[in-house]
Amino acid sequence: MTGSAIFVIVLVALAIALILGGVKSVPQGNEYTVERFGRFIKSLKPGLNFIVPIVDRIGQKLSMMEQVLEVPTQEVITKDNAMVGVDGVVFYQVLDAAKAAYQVRNLQPAIVNLTMTNIRTVMGSMDLDELLSQRDKINAQLLTVIDHATHPWGVKVTRIEIKDIAPPRDLVDSMARQMKAERDKRASILEAEGLRQSAILKAEGEKQATILAAEGRREAAYRDAEAREREAAAEAKATESVSAAIAGGNVQAINYFVAQKYVEALSALASAPNQRVILMPLEASSLIGSIGGIAELVRAAFGGDTPHGGGGLPPSGGRLRTPSSAGSQSSAGSQSSAGSQSSAGSASSAGTQSSAGSASNAGKPASSVPVARRKGADGKDLPIWGNT
Repeated sequence: MTGSAIFVIVLVALAIALILGGVKSVPQGNEYTVERFGRFIKSLKPGLNFIVPIVDRIGQKLSMMEQVLEVPTQEVITKDNAMVGVDGVVFYQVLDAAKAAYQVRNLQPAIVNLTMTNIRTVMGSMDLDELLSQRDKINAQLLTVIDHATHPWGVKVTRIEIKDIAPPRDLVDSMARQMKAERDKRASILEAEGLRQSAILKAEGEKQATILAAEGRREAAYRDAEAREREAAAEAKATESVSAAIAGGNVQAINYFVAQKYVEALSALASAPNQRVILMPLEASSLIGSIGGIAELVRAAFGGDTPHGGGGLPPSGGRLRTPSSAGSQSSAGSQSSAGSQSSAGSASSAGTQSSAGSASNAGKPASSVPVARRKGADGKDLPIWGNT
């Protein structure tokens, strides 16, 4: 091989090397800076690009995608002198490759240190309670400050998040006791409110019960008064009717009235709840005589044949006798059954008469006296017996 041939081969190899050195392929999501004799001239976009070999060179290769930086844990002293450990994350994106490459050295450490200093500034102006409860406010303040500070670097900070806030153990224990005391306080308040509400409802119920009981007693008293009024009116009406009957000459009315009260008194005495034996100077013949008077009154009312219709006074021979006038006559004497009667003679108190029309007073106790006289079915004058 001659020297000319070797020279040609060297020239061809050099041309191939120059061509390969001038062709650059940039991946998607990246940008390359181009420097000519050490000076930035342009940025290469994703795809196939050409530069001047030997004169131009690639400066820095930058990712244009959003990236994440871890902010390491650091101690922060709050406004109320509580020391807490804080860490976080920063999301950023390079918008201008030239600025990111030539405005700041070591872009990522610069962003991390800027974030840490601003975390201490923002959190140091807050109390511990505010620090724990207002993370959104802290994130917003940090984002505003750091994004403004990194804008000359061609970087856009999209988000800043505080990951963890770790108070000391003794402070955590104090917070736990405070929370427990607060919850105990709320429980006591709720229990007191419940007791208060229960007492109010109970008092209200007792009040309503008292009101309803009073209304019930008032209604009962009103009903009782009305019943007594009607009973008194009925009694007055009955008394008026009896008085009218007596005034009209009907002796049987007063006999019926006295006999009814007499029977009612005996019934009440017999139905007493005690178990005592009561001895009274009572003659059964008197009760029988009263019942006999009632029987005569019923016969007179339902068609009995009496000379005066059972409602008039007896004639002059049968005038009304009182116990005082009867006392002047012999109460122990007995008359025969021939039809003549003594003023103190006795008839059967049961109101029974013999077939001959005469009444016998034999066997009558000495305490029985005629209290009135009436006409019998045969027109004879018969006495009505009673006790003295």
